[in-house]
Amino acid sequence: MTRKYLALVCALLLVLLCGCAPAAPVADDTYDDMIVVGFSQVGAESDWRNANTRSMQQALSEQNGYRLILDDAQQKQEKQITAIRNFIHQGVDYIVLAPTTEKGWDTVLAEAKSAGIPVIIVDRMIEAEDDSMFTCWIGSDFRKEGDEAVAWLEKRFGDEALRIVHLQGNIGSSAQIGRTEGLDHALAEHPQWELVYRDTGDFTQAKGQELVEALLARNVQFDVIYSENDNMAYGAIDALKKAGLQPGKDVTIISFDASHRALELVMAGEISFDVECNPLHGPRVQAIIEKLEAGGKPPKLTYVEESTFDAATITREIMDGRGY
Repeated sequence: MTRKYLALVCALLLVLLCGCAPAAPVADDTYDDMIVVGFSQVGAESDWRNANTRSMQQALSEQNGYRLILDDAQQKQEKQITAIRNFIHQGVDYIVLAPTTEKGWDTVLAEAKSAGIPVIIVDRMIEAEDDSMFTCWIGSDFRKEGDEAVAWLEKRFGDEALRIVHLQGNIGSSAQIGRTEGLDHALAEHPQWELVYRDTGDFTQAKGQELVEALLARNVQFDVIYSENDNMAYGAIDALKKAGLQPGKDVTIISFDASHRALELVMAGEISFDVECNPLHGPRVQAIIEKLEAGGKPPKLTYVEESTFDAATITREIMDGRGY
């Protein structure tokens, strides 16, 4: 018997025994034959995030037998915790969480576990005292992404001195942590590389532009911008052009995500190197749910295979075959 039917039975018994209205919402009969999924999404701060949301909506559609309840947390962890509790109260079959940060989930995930609702983590990882509180995780190896970016810098510049501006993502998110660790390790290995500036651009284009414009106004000299996502790189490019500088020539730009728009800029030579972070997790989550529905056990952790791109490797054929 599914959770939604149990909720309906309990509510009817409460009415019969106590003569009072049910305290919890009763499942809508329209969706009785569907798998109900509550999805707590970080927000809509970037092209990557929007592609990730679309992928979930397409895979977990009514045509495929799902009812998807989407909640936009606007990059606030407290909104995500509230959303998860609402999903539990509604008696959804599965919860999908794209967490804002890695820490602070133990209590609410314990509540989901007590309710018997499997939790699937996507994109960013979480730190949990007991990893049985979530069913599985699927996403990217963010430290590997950072290592690949600095390896390209090493190959491109060798022992040259570099002045690096670092635009970080949301502090405490897995993408920020892994990509920052990759750069920090390289800075320790290359004393001729100098970190001249570091601040968070919150993964947004507007903040990325604001930070670089402020640096240029202060006449800070730099050779490389290490941007932890494409949208901040777009903002940096706008700031450089506004100052009369040529992205990709006057300043080397390293970025992450490899969205379609960014790869156009790689082809144009404005972004020098872009590390892929694949957002199309919808079909992967659907496959996990189908395996669970059939009584199977998915892997605890699944890392997505990804590529890297620069002017020497990107082609129009690659561009035309991409889904984001």
